[in-house]
Amino acid sequence: MPVNPASFNLLTTLYSDRPMMEIWSEAAIIDSWLRTEAELARAQAELGFIHHSDAEAIAAACVASNVDHEQLWRDSRNVGYPILPLVRQIAETLPDGPNGRLHYGATTQDVMDTGLALQLGATCEHLDVLLTSLGDALNDLTKKYATTVMAGRTHAQHAVPTTFGAKMAVFLDEVRRERDLIRQRGNDAMVVSLFGAGGTAAALGKDSAHLRAVLARRLGLANSEVPWHVARGRVVRLGMSMATIAELCVRFAREIVDLSRTEIAEVREPAGHHRGASSTMPQKANPISAESIIGLGASAATITPALLRTLESGHERAAGEWQIEWFALPTLCVLTAAAIAQSAELAKSLQVFPNVMRHNLDAEFGLIMSEAAMMRLAPAIGREKAHDIVYAAASQGRADQTSLADALRVILPEHLFEIVGSLEPTAYLGEAEQICAVAVSTWEQANAIPLARSGEES
Repeated sequence: MPVNPASFNLLTTLYSDRPMMEIWSEAAIIDSWLRTEAELARAQAELGFIHHSDAEAIAAACVASNVDHEQLWRDSRNVGYPILPLVRQIAETLPDGPNGRLHYGATTQDVMDTGLALQLGATCEHLDVLLTSLGDALNDLTKKYATTVMAGRTHAQHAVPTTFGAKMAVFLDEVRRERDLIRQRGNDAMVVSLFGAGGTAAALGKDSAHLRAVLARRLGLANSEVPWHVARGRVVRLGMSMATIAELCVRFAREIVDLSRTEIAEVREPAGHHRGASSTMPQKANPISAESIIGLGASAATITPALLRTLESGHERAAGEWQIEWFALPTLCVLTAAAIAQSAELAKSLQVFPNVMRHNLDAEFGLIMSEAAMMRLAPAIGREKAHDIVYAAASQGRADQTSLADALRVILPEHLFEIVGSLEPTAYLGEAEQICAVAVSTWEQANAIPLARSGEES
């Protein structure tokens, strides 16, 4: 019987982010528990709870080579939790003195939650790297195409002119804000847990609070004065941030899919031999990166409702709700990281076609400048009347397939037509260039601020 009899997952096999997979691997999870047990012993020795020699013997025994994984999971299935079997395996390698000091006064969830805090710290550090890579790629697109005019679209229809840089600036600024939030919520989740069986720390004695602070310091975590065995809000909030980022990646990917449609063709994923190929249609070059991002990000979002159920835990220890987290949280982390990594690669390699963007502006004979014409007429005749006149001109122009300018020339008196002036899209970009400049400046300033983590020693 295999240790992890999970079904094969094609999505993460093809597109997973390997570093995040390692953070949530079987070996890494066990290592987080072993590290917690080792540092707990050292913290207890530091305060005189146990002898230093016992602590060092325990720490030396808390290594992967002393753990039989198959036996650990077999015994854990019987117990319901993995720490008792893990402790027994480590204790068997120790002589009589130190083996009676291992896991002294702690409870299973203390070790697992402290290990979780370590893993969440590693997760957020890696997400920060991935988000920075994505932000840098979007930053480059924003700068390069700040003045590249294209059709802005609302309800999938032409709206007003914008620039491709301004479109990318929206994504860039959102990545910056979500990275800031991940940093904050990551710090919030990097908290030690050492409150014992019922959350009172009674088994740890009168210096339990001091011991908890020392353990937090040794592990580089924040301390807590209140138990959080059933208070999973900080974990769920971090998960919600990850789901939000995953959906941001989906939105970016959908933008690329839509703009790369044959009838639009303003962008394209990078070319390559058989990249995005069809088994039957030789001409196809499908947007496979964007498709993978949509699959990864949308799947990540669907995990979040399950994670929310962990907030229902009752009394001083969950009765099933905690187990939801064991599946939902690693899955969410792995899917989100993969979505970000794929988005960063797509943004870096994206092909952009300014000439096609300019050509598409004329898809409806200049009707994209209807708002501009209305706003120029409004001071002279009022906004509502101007709207009605331009609406009529747009309708006639669409029916006759003539330009907005020609339709307005028929409807308007000469002096009002002169007020409308040029209907060149480059003359109606509003703050597009300034939006790009602000997004770029804000991103580059934010990158100058180093990442700080809770509990870091100076």
